Amino acid sequence: MTALFNFQSLLLVILLLICTSSYAHYVFPGIMDRNKDGVFGIFWKAARIGERLSPYVSICCVLMAISIFMGQ
Repeated sequence: MTALFNFQSLLLVILLLICTSSYAHYVFPGIMDRNKDGVFGIFWKAARIGERLSPYVSICCVLMAISIFMGQ
């Protein structure tokens, strides 16, 4: 089953996108800030979400890890 049809997998993909984009913006801020529009703007927006809501994103990551661990 793909991540589009499984809600837990979709949430995991979104969390990984937010965390990866935040880290990439921290390491390469110039590249991320140049691409605010278009397709690459999604990564810039995800980086902003990760920076501004970092406590909530980290709590969601921990909860997702626990739910995946308990499911296996």
